[in-house]
Amino acid sequence: METTGRPKPRSRTRRSQVAGCGPAVQSLGMLDQLFSVCGAVAALGWLLLIVTPRWPTTQLLAGAVLPAALASVYLILVVRSLPGAEGGFGSLAEVAALFSHPPLLLAGWIHYLAFDLFIGAWETRDAARQGLSHWLVIPCLLLTFFLGPVGLLTYLAIRTAKSRTLSPAAS
Repeated sequence: METTGRPKPRSRTRRSQVAGCGPAVQSLGMLDQLFSVCGAVAALGWLLLIVTPRWPTTQLLAGAVLPAALASVYLILVVRSLPGAEGGFGSLAEVAALFSHPPLLLAGWIHYLAFDLFIGAWETRDAARQGLSHWLVIPCLLLTFFLGPVGLLTYLAIRTAKSRTLSPAAS
């Protein structure tokens, strides 16, 4: 190790810089913070859907405002990070290469958060229109939050079973 007698310059960030990102999303630390904020935004929407499903503001927030806010963050990450990134959408290997880039991995996660929340809000609205008990919908919401399509399939199965029970003449 060579010493020149001069102190080593200190880095302004403790985390490594992320290639391909503008100044607003420059470090892994900033991406971690964005991950946490987006997760909290989504969790707020899910909490509203579970606890206050019939409150009109719940559908406004969880069904439109919060997914749109998440979609906006997604858009910014994709516009700033996708051009020039290695990978693509033509194969699993290409998608893996895209997701090896932290800002695009975060964008992929936010994509899930936004769409799953939007689907959860639809499940809640649809259940109210169908006259389904919210107690039947809560497990579907939890499954949609954690496992996306599994929750949607569960909701659709309950909805179908309930509608056949209510109107046996419909085939």
